[in-house]
Amino acid sequence: MSDYLGGNIQQHFNYLLESGNETAARQFLDHQNISDVADLINEFPEQEGYIITHMSVHRAASVFKILDLSAQKQIIRELPPYKTAELLNVLSPDDRTDFLEELPSNAVRELIKLLEPEERKTTLSLLGYPEDSIGRLMTPDYVYVYPHNTVEEVFTTIRKHGKDSETINVIYVINEKGELIDDIRIRDFILSQPNKKVADLVDNRVTSLNAYDDQEKASEIFKRENRVALPVVSNSNKLLGIVTIDDILWVAEEEFSEDMQKMGGTEALEQPYLEVPLHKLYRKRIIWLLILFVGETLTIAAMSNFQETLEQVLVLSTFIPLIISSGGNSGSQAATLIIQAMALGEVEIKDWWRIASREIISGLLMGTTLGILGFFIVFGGYRIFGLFGEHFIRIGFAIGFAVVGVVIWGTIMGSMLPLLLKKLGADPAASSTPFIATLVDVTGLLIYFGTAFLLLKGVLL
Repeated sequence: MSDYLGGNIQQHFNYLLESGNETAARQFLDHQNISDVADLINEFPEQEGYIITHMSVHRAASVFKILDLSAQKQIIRELPPYKTAELLNVLSPDDRTDFLEELPSNAVRELIKLLEPEERKTTLSLLGYPEDSIGRLMTPDYVYVYPHNTVEEVFTTIRKHGKDSETINVIYVINEKGELIDDIRIRDFILSQPNKKVADLVDNRVTSLNAYDDQEKASEIFKRENRVALPVVSNSNKLLGIVTIDDILWVAEEEFSEDMQKMGGTEALEQPYLEVPLHKLYRKRIIWLLILFVGETLTIAAMSNFQETLEQVLVLSTFIPLIISSGGNSGSQAATLIIQAMALGEVEIKDWWRIASREIISGLLMGTTLGILGFFIVFGGYRIFGLFGEHFIRIGFAIGFAVVGVVIWGTIMGSMLPLLLKKLGADPAASSTPFIATLVDVTGLLIYFGTAFLLLKGVLL
């Protein structure tokens, strides 16, 4: 095997498979980085079960938790029951819950039977919390102490229970009732005298999460507090568990993917794109397409009302794509910026007037720029190509003013709709780019034809 150590991991592993040397395979897999083993599973999907069974169970669990759901499911199907039980019992409670909640209820029941009594009790407790709640993310594996303990006793507790804990960067202080008093960084214990009491280190400045809070709230608090772990408490302030930063990063990635899909005009996909059945993909996408299709019929209705105007001044119809695209694009820009700002906690519903005033000014500036350009397009078309007739100046002003109005309206719609949806308890990401564009299409046409009618009345109309 030493002849192959200079090559890449895939070649080494392929060599070991061909040689049939299982002892060497175990040693090789147990000495690779967790991420490299995950890459091996992706590279050799038919060997998923082999790879997991030829690793120490703790390292196998570390690999399993970073795999895609489809790979996790396939591994569980391939493993014999005793190995599945071994793997699931070693997984941290939060990672195990995260996997189980993606499975059908009958599969969950069968897998829970494989858990040891204490692990089964913990898992059922976590699964009892609402979906997308912080309770689903927390792990009960943490180190806690009491105010009357000395620093020396704290280190004895850490040595006894620390190896089974998710993190020991922070030690949690509770009273006899199990209520959270404080969380203290381990460096504070290291720098204190052995006989010093925990009570002397308590400052009562603890930030905690409620088990029933939404996971997005946890993400915001982690960012604000710059923490690697936060305690999770019940409504009566009983310490239930902790949430660590790695879980929050997964939540942030899922929320980002979901928002991007919604902003694209589709419902969120719970699985990787290539694994979503076609009938489910159709169902997720067709709903929004139907809504947008019906919405666009309003555009037809708006144009029908101005059909006589279009027949008299045919040139107006040539500028319809320019007008409605300007409004749709400005609205989509505004919606994207506001949704992102809301997700990052930079703006709230109460800031609506500040947002509206900024967008009105921005819309005016952008609209004026585009309006001037539109005027010169008409002016240049007449001078160079002889287009638009003798009243080209009025047509140019009609196009320019219409663009200004449509862009301002687009920015207002795009910025206010996410706030309105948030106020109504809906997901702001649902005010997707296609949805904003459709709304602005209809209203933009009304602004355009109304402006043209006012400026061209008595001349061309």
